[in-house]
Amino acid sequence: MTLGAVLLGQLAPWRNTAHWRIAFSGGLDSTVLLHLLANLAKSHSLPALSALHVHHGLQPAADAWPAHCQAVCDGLGVPLKIVRVQVQPGASLERAAREARYGAFIEATHCNDVLLTAQHRDDQAETLLFRLLRGAGVRGLSAMPSQRALGHGQLLRPLLNVSRAELETYARAHQLRWIEDPSNQDRQFSRNYLRHQVLPSLTERWPQAQATMARSAGHLREAQELLDELAQIDLAAAAGSNEFAWLGLPSLELASLQKLSAARQRNALSCWLNQRTRMPDSDHWSGWEDLRDATGDARPIWRLADGELHRSAGRIWWLSGPWLRAPSMVASWSNPESSLMLPDNGLLTLSGQIPGGPLHIRYRQGGEVMHLPERGHRDLKRLLNERGVPSFVRGRLPLLYRADQLLAVAGLRGLNGEAGEGWNLHWQPPSEDQGLS
Repeated sequence: MTLGAVLLGQLAPWRNTAHWRIAFSGGLDSTVLLHLLANLAKSHSLPALSALHVHHGLQPAADAWPAHCQAVCDGLGVPLKIVRVQVQPGASLERAAREARYGAFIEATHCNDVLLTAQHRDDQAETLLFRLLRGAGVRGLSAMPSQRALGHGQLLRPLLNVSRAELETYARAHQLRWIEDPSNQDRQFSRNYLRHQVLPSLTERWPQAQATMARSAGHLREAQELLDELAQIDLAAAAGSNEFAWLGLPSLELASLQKLSAARQRNALSCWLNQRTRMPDSDHWSGWEDLRDATGDARPIWRLADGELHRSAGRIWWLSGPWLRAPSMVASWSNPESSLMLPDNGLLTLSGQIPGGPLHIRYRQGGEVMHLPERGHRDLKRLLNERGVPSFVRGRLPLLYRADQLLAVAGLRGLNGEAGEGWNLHWQPPSEDQGLS
Protein backbone atom coordinates (compact mmCIF):
# COMPACT_ATOMS: atom_id res chain seq x y z
CA MET A 1 0.00 0.00 0.00
CA THR A 2 1.35 3.40 -0.95
CA LEU A 3 1.91 6.16 1.58
CA GLY A 4 -0.89 8.15 -0.02
CA ALA A 5 -3.34 5.26 0.38
CA VAL A 6 -2.33 4.85 4.03
CA LEU A 7 -2.90 8.54 4.63
CA LEU A 8 -6.31 8.53 2.93
CA GLY A 9 -7.35 5.55 5.04
CA GLN A 10 -6.38 7.32 8.23
CA LEU A 11 -8.23 10.50 7.23
CA ALA A 12 -11.37 8.83 5.81
CA PRO A 13 -13.60 9.72 8.82
CA TRP A 14 -12.69 13.39 8.41
CA ARG A 15 -13.36 13.90 4.71
CA ASN A 16 -16.50 15.95 5.40
CA THR A 17 -14.89 18.53 7.67
CA ALA A 18 -14.62 22.13 6.48
CA HIS A 19 -10.84 22.57 6.54
CA TRP A 20 -7.63 20.58 6.80
CA ARG A 21 -4.78 22.71 8.13
CA ILE A 22 -1.26 21.24 8.14
CA ALA A 23 1.14 22.24 10.92
CA PHE A 24 4.10 22.96 8.68
CA SER A 25 7.51 23.41 10.31
CA GLY A 26 9.36 22.92 7.04
CA GLY A 27 11.10 19.80 8.37
CA LEU A 28 11.09 16.39 6.72
CA ASP A 29 7.95 15.03 8.35
CA SER A 30 5.61 17.96 7.74
CA THR A 31 7.03 18.51 4.24
CA VAL A 32 6.09 14.95 3.28
CA LEU A 33 2.62 15.33 4.83
CA LEU A 34 2.02 18.59 2.98
CA HIS A 35 3.26 17.16 -0.34
CA LEU A 36 1.14 14.03 0.04
CA LEU A 37 -2.04 15.97 0.76
CA ALA A 38 -1.45 18.53 -2.00
CA ASN A 39 -1.02 15.70 -4.51
CA LEU A 40 -4.03 13.74 -3.22
CA ALA A 41 -6.18 16.86 -3.52
CA LYS A 42 -5.59 16.78 -7.30
CA SER A 43 -7.32 13.41 -7.67
CA HIS A 44 -9.61 13.22 -4.64
CA SER A 45 -12.30 15.46 -3.22
CA LEU A 46 -10.73 16.73 0.01
CA PRO A 47 -11.59 19.58 2.37
CA ALA A 48 -9.89 22.92 1.77
CA LEU A 49 -6.15 22.67 2.47
CA SER A 50 -3.89 25.26 4.07
CA ALA A 51 -0.68 25.29 6.08
CA LEU A 52 0.34 26.96 9.33
CA HIS A 53 3.95 27.77 10.19
CA VAL A 54 4.73 28.78 13.79
CA HIS A 55 7.85 30.91 14.06
CA HIS A 56 9.42 30.71 17.53
CA GLY A 57 12.48 32.84 16.74
CA LEU A 58 14.66 30.87 19.16
CA GLN A 59 17.74 30.73 16.94
CA PRO A 60 19.17 32.88 14.12
CA ALA A 61 18.71 30.15 11.51
CA ALA A 62 14.96 30.13 12.13
CA ASP A 63 14.53 33.57 10.57
CA ALA A 64 14.98 32.00 7.12
CA TRP A 65 12.40 29.27 7.65
CA PRO A 66 9.21 31.27 6.97
CA ALA A 67 10.52 32.19 3.51
CA HIS A 68 11.38 28.54 2.79
CA CYS A 69 7.92 27.41 3.94
CA GLN A 70 6.28 30.09 1.80
CA ALA A 71 8.21 28.95 -1.27
CA VAL A 72 7.22 25.30 -0.72
CA CYS A 73 3.56 26.20 -0.25
CA ASP A 74 3.56 28.48 -3.29
CA GLY A 75 4.99 25.62 -5.36
CA LEU A 76 2.22 23.29 -4.22
CA GLY A 77 -0.55 25.88 -4.44
CA VAL A 78 -1.37 25.65 -0.73
CA PRO A 79 -2.14 28.85 1.23
CA LEU A 80 0.23 29.45 4.17
CA LYS A 81 -0.28 31.39 7.38
CA ILE A 82 2.80 32.36 9.38
CA VAL A 83 2.30 32.96 13.11
CA ARG A 84 5.04 34.46 15.26
CA VAL A 85 4.92 33.49 18.93
CA GLN A 86 6.74 34.57 22.06
CA VAL A 87 8.26 31.67 23.99
CA GLN A 88 8.06 32.31 27.72
CA PRO A 89 11.31 31.74 29.64
CA GLY A 90 11.32 28.80 32.03
CA ALA A 91 13.14 25.72 33.24
CA SER A 92 12.33 23.73 30.08
CA LEU A 93 12.77 25.50 26.75
CA GLU A 94 11.31 22.46 24.98
CA ARG A 95 8.11 22.63 27.01
CA ALA A 96 7.79 26.41 26.69
CA ALA A 97 8.21 26.23 22.90
CA ARG A 98 5.63 23.44 22.69
CA GLU A 99 3.12 25.42 24.77
CA ALA A 100 3.57 28.48 22.55
CA ARG A 101 3.21 26.36 19.41
CA TYR A 102 0.05 24.61 20.59
CA GLY A 103 -1.38 27.92 21.72
CA ALA A 104 -1.10 29.08 18.10
CA PHE A 105 -2.64 25.79 16.91
CA ILE A 106 -5.64 26.21 19.23
CA GLU A 107 -6.25 29.78 18.09
CA ALA A 108 -6.13 28.73 14.44
CA THR A 109 -8.44 25.69 14.73
CA HIS A 110 -12.06 26.67 14.24
CA CYS A 111 -15.32 24.75 14.43
CA ASN A 112 -15.34 21.74 12.05
CA ASP A 113 -11.61 22.25 11.36
CA VAL A 114 -8.89 19.63 11.53
CA LEU A 115 -5.26 20.38 12.33
CA LEU A 116 -2.87 17.74 10.98
CA THR A 117 0.55 17.17 12.53
CA ALA A 118 3.23 14.87 11.13
CA GLN A 119 4.50 12.89 14.13
CA HIS A 120 5.45 9.37 13.05
CA ARG A 121 6.12 5.96 14.57
CA ASP A 122 9.67 6.82 15.64
CA ASP A 123 8.32 9.88 17.48
CA GLN A 124 5.80 7.66 19.23
CA ALA A 125 8.51 5.30 20.47
CA GLU A 126 10.63 8.24 21.59
CA THR A 127 7.68 9.73 23.50
CA LEU A 128 6.96 6.43 25.24
CA LEU A 129 10.59 6.04 26.34
CA PHE A 130 10.84 9.68 27.44
CA ARG A 131 7.72 9.42 29.59
CA LEU A 132 8.75 6.05 30.98
CA LEU A 133 11.96 7.61 32.26
CA ARG A 134 9.90 10.38 33.89
CA GLY A 135 7.77 7.86 35.78
CA ALA A 136 4.55 8.45 33.85
CA GLY A 137 1.44 6.37 34.52
CA VAL A 138 -0.76 4.54 32.05
CA ARG A 139 -2.18 7.75 30.56
CA GLY A 140 1.29 9.18 29.92
CA LEU A 141 2.69 5.90 28.58
CA SER A 142 -0.12 5.64 26.05
CA ALA A 143 1.96 8.35 24.35
CA MET A 144 0.43 10.45 21.57
CA PRO A 145 -3.18 9.76 20.56
CA SER A 146 -3.97 9.66 16.87
CA GLN A 147 -6.72 12.22 17.47
CA ARG A 148 -7.92 14.57 20.19
CA ALA A 149 -9.92 17.74 20.60
CA LEU A 150 -8.07 20.98 19.86
CA GLY A 151 -9.63 24.42 20.17
CA HIS A 152 -13.02 24.20 18.48
CA GLY A 153 -11.89 21.39 16.19
CA GLN A 154 -9.72 18.27 16.18
CA LEU A 155 -6.01 17.47 16.06
CA LEU A 156 -5.06 14.43 13.97
CA ARG A 157 -1.76 12.57 13.69
CA PRO A 158 -2.28 10.41 10.58
CA LEU A 159 1.35 9.21 10.25
CA LEU A 160 1.79 7.50 13.62
CA ASN A 161 1.99 4.08 11.93
CA VAL A 162 4.61 5.27 9.42
CA SER A 163 8.37 5.16 10.13
CA ARG A 164 10.73 8.06 9.58
CA ALA A 165 12.63 5.88 7.09
CA GLU A 166 9.48 5.57 4.96
CA LEU A 167 9.01 9.34 5.02
CA GLU A 168 12.61 9.93 4.02
CA THR A 169 12.32 7.43 1.15
CA TYR A 170 9.25 9.28 -0.12
CA ALA A 171 10.95 12.68 0.20
CA ARG A 172 14.01 11.60 -1.76
CA ALA A 173 11.92 9.89 -4.43
CA HIS A 174 10.05 13.15 -5.00
CA GLN A 175 13.18 15.32 -4.63
CA LEU A 176 11.69 17.33 -1.79
CA ARG A 177 13.67 19.98 0.08
CA TRP A 178 13.28 20.40 3.81
CA ILE A 179 14.78 22.26 6.76
CA GLU A 180 17.26 20.60 9.09
CA ASP A 181 16.84 22.27 12.47
CA PRO A 182 20.32 22.61 14.06
CA SER A 183 18.82 22.32 17.54
CA ASN A 184 17.74 18.75 16.72
CA GLN A 185 21.39 17.74 17.03
CA ASP A 186 21.85 19.33 20.47
CA ARG A 187 22.01 16.38 22.84
CA GLN A 188 21.61 18.47 25.96
CA PHE A 189 17.89 18.24 25.16
CA SER A 190 16.52 15.00 26.57
CA ARG A 191 14.55 14.03 23.49
CA ASN A 192 17.55 14.57 21.22
CA TYR A 193 19.68 12.43 23.52
CA LEU A 194 17.13 9.63 23.30
CA ARG A 195 16.84 10.06 19.53
CA HIS A 196 20.56 10.06 18.76
CA GLN A 197 22.09 8.04 21.59
CA VAL A 198 19.59 5.63 23.08
CA LEU A 199 17.17 4.59 20.33
CA PRO A 200 19.90 3.76 17.77
CA SER A 201 21.51 1.40 20.33
CA LEU A 202 18.17 -0.24 21.00
CA THR A 203 17.34 -0.72 17.33
CA GLU A 204 20.83 -2.10 16.65
CA ARG A 205 20.12 -4.86 19.17
CA TRP A 206 16.37 -5.13 18.48
CA PRO A 207 15.64 -3.93 14.90
CA GLN A 208 11.88 -3.84 15.55
CA ALA A 209 12.21 -1.92 18.82
CA GLN A 210 10.49 1.24 17.65
CA ALA A 211 7.60 -0.63 16.06
CA THR A 212 7.05 -2.78 19.16
CA MET A 213 7.30 0.24 21.48
CA ALA A 214 4.69 2.04 19.41
CA ARG A 215 2.52 -1.07 19.62
CA SER A 216 2.94 -1.09 23.41
CA ALA A 217 1.78 2.51 23.49
CA GLY A 218 -1.35 1.37 21.66
CA HIS A 219 -1.97 -1.35 24.27
CA LEU A 220 -1.54 1.19 27.06
CA ARG A 221 -3.95 3.56 25.33
CA GLU A 222 -6.55 0.78 25.28
CA ALA A 223 -5.90 0.12 28.98
CA GLN A 224 -6.40 3.82 29.68
CA GLU A 225 -9.72 3.75 27.85
CA LEU A 226 -10.85 0.92 30.15
CA LEU A 227 -9.69 2.90 33.20
CA ASP A 228 -11.66 5.90 31.94
CA GLU A 229 -14.77 3.74 31.58
CA LEU A 230 -14.32 2.48 35.14
CA ALA A 231 -13.86 6.06 36.34
CA GLN A 232 -17.14 7.11 34.72
CA ILE A 233 -18.97 4.30 36.53
CA ASP A 234 -17.47 5.35 39.88
CA LEU A 235 -18.10 9.05 39.26
CA ALA A 236 -21.74 8.39 38.35
CA ALA A 237 -22.17 6.56 41.66
CA ALA A 238 -20.50 9.44 43.53
CA ALA A 239 -22.57 12.18 41.88
CA GLY A 240 -25.56 11.53 44.17
CA SER A 241 -28.25 14.03 45.06
CA ASN A 242 -27.03 17.39 46.29
CA GLU A 243 -29.24 20.04 47.87
CA PHE A 244 -26.59 22.65 47.11
CA ALA A 245 -26.42 21.87 43.39
CA TRP A 246 -27.74 25.41 42.81
CA LEU A 247 -24.26 26.69 43.68
CA GLY A 248 -23.13 25.44 40.26
CA LEU A 249 -19.97 23.86 41.68
CA PRO A 250 -18.62 20.43 40.69
CA SER A 251 -18.84 18.08 43.67
CA LEU A 252 -18.78 14.38 44.60
CA GLU A 253 -20.18 12.39 47.49
CA LEU A 254 -17.26 11.53 49.77
CA ALA A 255 -18.80 8.34 51.22
CA SER A 256 -19.13 6.83 47.72
CA LEU A 257 -15.47 7.47 47.00
CA GLN A 258 -14.38 6.09 50.37
CA LYS A 259 -15.96 2.73 49.50
CA LEU A 260 -13.51 2.33 46.62
CA SER A 261 -9.97 1.00 46.83
CA ALA A 262 -7.24 3.64 46.99
CA ALA A 263 -6.31 2.92 43.37
CA ARG A 264 -9.91 3.35 42.16
CA GLN A 265 -10.22 6.58 44.15
CA ARG A 266 -7.14 7.99 42.42
CA ASN A 267 -8.40 6.78 39.04
CA ALA A 268 -11.83 8.37 39.46
CA LEU A 269 -10.45 11.63 40.84
CA SER A 270 -7.79 11.86 38.14
CA CYS A 271 -10.48 11.54 35.48
CA TRP A 272 -12.68 14.12 37.23
CA LEU A 273 -9.95 16.64 38.02
CA ASN A 274 -8.09 16.25 34.74
CA GLN A 275 -10.80 18.36 33.05
CA ARG A 276 -10.21 21.13 35.56
CA THR A 277 -6.53 21.31 36.53
CA ARG A 278 -3.03 20.08 35.91
CA MET A 279 -2.58 17.00 38.04
CA PRO A 280 0.26 16.32 40.49
CA ASP A 281 2.56 13.35 40.05
CA SER A 282 2.07 10.17 42.08
CA ASP A 283 4.33 11.46 44.88
CA HIS A 284 2.02 14.40 45.60
CA TRP A 285 -1.31 12.68 46.25
CA SER A 286 -0.96 12.97 50.01
CA GLY A 287 -3.20 16.04 49.78
CA TRP A 288 -6.08 13.79 48.75
CA GLU A 289 -5.39 11.37 51.62
CA ASP A 290 -5.32 14.23 54.14
CA LEU A 291 -8.61 15.56 52.82
CA ARG A 292 -10.26 12.14 52.70
CA ASP A 293 -9.16 11.03 56.17
CA ALA A 294 -9.69 14.29 58.06
CA THR A 295 -11.94 14.21 61.12
CA GLY A 296 -15.56 15.29 60.73
CA ASP A 297 -15.12 18.82 62.09
CA ALA A 298 -11.95 19.56 60.12
CA ARG A 299 -11.91 21.78 57.03
CA PRO A 300 -9.16 20.26 54.89
CA ILE A 301 -8.16 21.78 51.55
CA TRP A 302 -6.16 20.14 48.77
CA ARG A 303 -4.53 22.93 46.73
CA LEU A 304 -3.81 22.05 43.11
CA ALA A 305 -2.35 24.02 40.22
CA ASP A 306 -5.60 25.60 39.01
CA GLY A 307 -7.91 25.45 42.01
CA GLU A 308 -8.71 23.77 45.30
CA LEU A 309 -10.58 20.72 46.51
CA HIS A 310 -12.63 21.35 49.68
CA ARG A 311 -14.46 18.91 51.92
CA SER A 312 -17.76 20.00 53.44
CA ALA A 313 -21.33 18.76 53.99
CA GLY A 314 -20.33 15.18 53.19
CA ARG A 315 -18.99 16.07 49.75
CA ILE A 316 -15.79 17.19 48.05
CA TRP A 317 -16.05 20.42 46.07
CA TRP A 318 -13.94 21.89 43.28
CA LEU A 319 -13.35 25.63 43.71
CA SER A 320 -11.56 27.89 41.25
CA GLY A 321 -11.64 31.40 39.80
CA PRO A 322 -13.71 33.88 41.86
CA TRP A 323 -14.50 31.21 44.47
CA LEU A 324 -10.87 31.50 45.58
CA ARG A 325 -11.11 35.28 46.04
CA ALA A 326 -12.77 36.85 49.05
CA PRO A 327 -15.77 38.92 47.91
CA SER A 328 -15.40 42.67 48.29
CA MET A 329 -17.71 44.44 50.70
CA VAL A 330 -20.83 45.98 49.18
CA ALA A 331 -22.40 49.13 50.58
CA SER A 332 -25.94 50.30 49.89
CA TRP A 333 -28.30 48.85 47.32
CA SER A 334 -29.58 52.16 46.07
CA ASN A 335 -31.91 50.74 43.42
CA PRO A 336 -33.19 47.34 44.61
CA GLU A 337 -35.59 47.16 41.67
CA SER A 338 -32.51 46.45 39.52
CA SER A 339 -30.12 43.51 39.89
CA LEU A 340 -26.94 44.11 41.86
CA MET A 341 -23.61 42.74 40.59
CA LEU A 342 -21.43 41.67 43.51
CA PRO A 343 -17.67 41.92 42.98
CA ASP A 344 -16.39 38.32 42.62
CA ASN A 345 -19.67 36.99 44.02
CA GLY A 346 -22.34 36.72 41.36
CA LEU A 347 -25.63 38.57 41.04
CA LEU A 348 -28.45 39.56 43.44
CA THR A 349 -32.07 40.18 42.50
CA LEU A 350 -35.12 41.13 44.59
CA SER A 351 -38.50 39.85 43.41
CA GLY A 352 -41.98 40.76 44.57
CA GLN A 353 -42.85 43.70 46.77
CA ILE A 354 -39.55 45.44 47.51
CA PRO A 355 -39.10 45.93 51.29
CA GLY A 356 -39.08 49.54 52.40
CA GLY A 357 -36.19 51.47 53.92
CA PRO A 358 -32.55 51.94 52.81
CA LEU A 359 -31.14 48.50 51.98
CA HIS A 360 -27.56 47.32 51.91
CA ILE A 361 -25.58 44.08 51.59
CA ARG A 362 -23.10 42.64 54.08
CA TYR A 363 -21.20 39.40 54.54
CA ARG A 364 -20.88 37.38 57.73
CA GLN A 365 -18.58 38.72 60.40
CA GLY A 366 -19.88 36.57 63.26
CA GLY A 367 -22.58 37.15 65.86
CA GLU A 368 -25.40 37.89 63.39
CA VAL A 369 -28.95 37.34 64.63
CA MET A 370 -32.05 36.96 62.47
CA HIS A 371 -35.70 37.27 63.50
CA LEU A 372 -37.95 34.48 62.22
CA PRO A 373 -41.73 34.98 62.57
CA GLU A 374 -42.41 31.55 64.11
CA ARG A 375 -39.12 31.02 65.94
CA GLY A 376 -38.12 34.41 67.25
CA HIS A 377 -34.53 35.64 67.21
CA ARG A 378 -32.06 32.98 66.07
CA ASP A 379 -28.29 32.99 65.79
CA LEU A 380 -27.32 32.91 62.11
CA LYS A 381 -24.48 30.48 62.73
CA ARG A 382 -26.91 27.96 64.20
CA LEU A 383 -29.30 28.40 61.29
CA LEU A 384 -26.49 27.67 58.84
CA ASN A 385 -25.43 24.63 60.85
CA GLU A 386 -28.98 23.28 60.85
CA ARG A 387 -29.11 23.50 57.09
CA GLY A 388 -25.65 21.96 56.58
CA VAL A 389 -24.41 24.90 54.51
CA PRO A 390 -20.89 24.14 53.21
CA SER A 391 -18.27 26.03 55.18
CA PHE A 392 -16.69 27.73 52.15
CA VAL A 393 -20.08 29.24 51.19
CA ARG A 394 -20.94 30.80 54.54
CA GLY A 395 -18.60 33.78 54.29
CA ARG A 396 -19.93 34.76 50.88
CA LEU A 397 -23.68 34.37 51.37
CA PRO A 398 -25.11 37.86 50.67
CA LEU A 399 -26.99 39.21 53.70
CA LEU A 400 -29.69 41.81 53.12
CA TYR A 401 -29.93 44.47 55.84
CA ARG A 402 -32.21 47.40 56.60
CA ALA A 403 -30.16 49.51 58.99
CA ASP A 404 -28.94 46.90 61.52
CA GLN A 405 -31.80 44.48 60.92
CA LEU A 406 -30.92 41.29 59.05
CA LEU A 407 -33.82 40.77 56.65
CA ALA A 408 -32.71 37.87 54.43
CA VAL A 409 -29.93 35.39 53.62
CA ALA A 410 -29.64 34.92 49.87
CA GLY A 411 -29.91 31.41 48.49
CA LEU A 412 -31.44 29.69 51.53
CA ARG A 413 -35.12 28.84 51.32
CA GLY A 414 -37.07 30.13 54.27
CA LEU A 415 -34.37 32.68 55.05
CA ASN A 416 -34.25 34.48 51.71
CA GLY A 417 -37.39 36.58 52.01
CA GLU A 418 -40.61 37.36 53.78
CA ALA A 419 -43.58 35.24 52.68
CA GLY A 420 -46.09 37.51 54.38
CA GLU A 421 -44.80 40.56 52.54
CA GLY A 422 -44.34 38.66 49.26
CA TRP A 423 -40.70 39.28 48.40
CA ASN A 424 -37.61 37.08 47.89
CA LEU A 425 -33.87 37.65 47.58
CA HIS A 426 -32.35 35.62 44.75
CA TRP A 427 -28.61 34.95 44.43
CA GLN A 428 -26.88 33.72 41.30
CA PRO A 429 -23.49 32.50 42.63
CA PRO A 430 -20.28 33.36 40.78
CA SER A 431 -19.25 31.22 37.86
CA GLU A 432 -15.71 30.10 37.16
CA ASP A 433 -15.25 32.60 34.33
CA GLN A 434 -16.67 35.62 36.20
CA GLY A 435 -14.02 38.32 36.26
CA LEU A 436 -13.58 41.22 38.62
CA SER A 437 -16.49 43.63 38.61
